[in-house]
Amino acid sequence: MKKFITTIKNIFAIEDLRVRIFNTLFFIAIFRLGSFVVLPGVDPNQLQANTGGLFGLLDTFLGGAFSNASIFALGIMPYISASIVLQLLTIAVPYFQKMQKEGESGRKKINQITRVLTIIITLAQAVGFVATLNAEAIVINQTLFTITSMIVLTSGTIFCMWLGERITDKGIGNGISMLIMIGIISRFPGAIFAEALSKQLNGALLFLFEMFVLFFVVMSVVMLTQAIRRIPVQYAKQVGGSSLYSGQRQFIPLKVNAAGVMPIIFAQSLMFLPSMVASIWADSNETANYIGATFSDFTSWQYNLVFGLLILVFTYFYTAISVNPNQIADDLKRSGGFVPGVKPGRATSEYIDTILTRITLPGAIYLALVAIFPSIAMLLGVTREFSQFFGGTSLIIMVGVVLDTLQQVESYLLMRHYDGMMKSGKLRGRTETIPTMAS
Repeated sequence: MKKFITTIKNIFAIEDLRVRIFNTLFFIAIFRLGSFVVLPGVDPNQLQANTGGLFGLLDTFLGGAFSNASIFALGIMPYISASIVLQLLTIAVPYFQKMQKEGESGRKKINQITRVLTIIITLAQAVGFVATLNAEAIVINQTLFTITSMIVLTSGTIFCMWLGERITDKGIGNGISMLIMIGIISRFPGAIFAEALSKQLNGALLFLFEMFVLFFVVMSVVMLTQAIRRIPVQYAKQVGGSSLYSGQRQFIPLKVNAAGVMPIIFAQSLMFLPSMVASIWADSNETANYIGATFSDFTSWQYNLVFGLLILVFTYFYTAISVNPNQIADDLKRSGGFVPGVKPGRATSEYIDTILTRITLPGAIYLALVAIFPSIAMLLGVTREFSQFFGGTSLIIMVGVVLDTLQQVESYLLMRHYDGMMKSGKLRGRTETIPTMAS
């Protein structure tokens, strides 16, 4: 405890770090305040009575902004969707591949395209959101409500995107990921309170057991996020002037979960299809009714089986497109490096690909278990709000963003010759929590 207090003092003793922390808190406060500013023309009293149904879908990531019908109702999610699309295009389309290799100028072009695509996606989502508000009959005056709300919602998303970029530039951590994490974690105190009330005094021991299980799950997700397989690399001896430099021995770190949270996001987007398709024939077909009811219940074993299999498939798919063994082998060969006992070139590429395939399987299986654990928690009696923190996208994003932020704070402390926040050494680096083209 004494070491922790000393570390906090060291953090605020560094002026640059202290300013960045206060900037981050200031931008986060603006983001949270905007989540409670209701759209003009919406009756807040009626809104509180209609928080179910479609209004609960995005609340996990937006911290209640969606169900509040606020000016930040769509939040940063359209930007995330646009970033995912651009990331896939840079892998599949040669034009975007060339643009990505152009360095700083190419990155600026991709960022500009991402922003334009974000506006288009926001406008499309705003139409559906406004239509939902009209259907719920909570609009006071529908005159010009659709047009004005689309403008306000689009402006709110652009402002959230700007806040994320300011956090990245002037604060600590990845701004876009930070805003999503804040939206998720803002619901955590209320979820704990609701869970404690549901257990009452007779279930106090059970509630403590649930907190212990949650702690264990969080620690296991930290292990999954940080786990790497190091491949040794030896560099040949180099001659510099009249001096001979001995070869250096380094490592290629291959992450066990190289795909991050993306397989869960892709799988969740497809899990809506069965119930949507089944609803077309729901009135005339009993099988369609059964399929629709089964895949609308995320606690059913059929839903979780298909969900887990999709995560396995998408983990391999996203790892294959994000980690290129051929490029790694070529870079090693050009820099004079080689894996001991493996020939340079094609043999090195196959060796790296074999290791990557082997370590991806346990990572994919555990990722699938983490994704379906909230539904298991619900079946065991945990409330719906609290069960969302037992796994899934929410927990992985929170753990990833916290580790990334701690790593940045650690680097500031080490640059100033202070002890780091972790007693056993530095935090290892990690990939981005979510794809952002402007980070």
